[in-house]
Amino acid sequence: MEVKEILFMNKGDGENSYVKSSGYMQKVAAATQPMVSGAVQSFFRENCSNPPLEVLNVADLGCSSGPNTFTVMSTVIESTVKSCSELGREIPEIQFYLNDLVGNDFNTLFKGLTVIEEIFKNVPWFAMGAPGSFHGRLFPRNSMHLVHSLYGVHWLSKVPKLTNEGGLPLNKGKIYISKTSPPGVREAYLSQFQEDFLLFLKCRSPEMVPDGRMVLIFHGRKSADPTLRESCYTWEILAETISYLVSQGVINEEKLDSFNVPYYIPSQEEAQDIVDKEGSFTIEFIDTIVVERGSTWSRPEARARSLRAFTEPMISHQFGEEVMDKLYGKVTDILVLEDSKQGNESSGVSIVLELKKKKI
Repeated sequence: MEVKEILFMNKGDGENSYVKSSGYMQKVAAATQPMVSGAVQSFFRENCSNPPLEVLNVADLGCSSGPNTFTVMSTVIESTVKSCSELGREIPEIQFYLNDLVGNDFNTLFKGLTVIEEIFKNVPWFAMGAPGSFHGRLFPRNSMHLVHSLYGVHWLSKVPKLTNEGGLPLNKGKIYISKTSPPGVREAYLSQFQEDFLLFLKCRSPEMVPDGRMVLIFHGRKSADPTLRESCYTWEILAETISYLVSQGVINEEKLDSFNVPYYIPSQEEAQDIVDKEGSFTIEFIDTIVVERGSTWSRPEARARSLRAFTEPMISHQFGEEVMDKLYGKVTDILVLEDSKQGNESSGVSIVLELKKKKI
């Protein structure tokens, strides 16, 4: 199995499940819903002179199996009802396409739809799964009116090439960009993000109707420097932990040196440059926001569980299930020690981007 294929797979219902550890993502989803609502209302206002829309097609990309998708669905339905009421229009049927990689637990996702069924009994809405990578085409031409993605776009389609001409690792002892990484590592990560985000936009462009809206929320950074703590804190903790287990003979050093995460945290300027280069969309809104993680984040044990739920699929794929308890136990130890020295990261940085498909 490719590393990319396991990134969005749900971890089940146990203590370390992604669903139970996604409180911060739920806070981000809630904080960004006004953007989703505004995008829906703007679409209806700008297309009120056209024949009444019979079906509103909405895609949620990289939806996983958590409650965030239901938050988005509720916002879309409520905003559609409100917009149509204000414009004196009949409410269209709403078709949701819930996308993630083929390994996602779609059954868990569909079971959760009973929440939406109870709330919106009198609104005609439907949902179906749309398995596949959003780095390729997913939908027919001119079919999508609204596309949404929460914390998906920063995942890369593959790990950038991080070896020299002789095949030796460039990022030895690390798993992401760090202060000790040579410039080639930063350049390779940025280049891969540029390639992937450009492809993402090129794939969405033919799928969306003119004036269609796309709302993207993804991890971001405020600084131009990708090596600052705000960008690489999680991966530095894991690299330190894995290095310790290498020193103890628990993990083979070659496994560490051959592993880097398919993930990139861009700046707002980097994301905007790619949108401008692709050329199919106008930027209606872009901002870098900071969301507090909440009181539970103050406890090292809670942060370690959250980090485990977020990273374990790809970490265990590389280093083996048998060392996971020891690895994340060491993560907890490091977080406790860090707290005693400098405190914890109590907030997270995200980029919020609303795009409108240009008319040709």
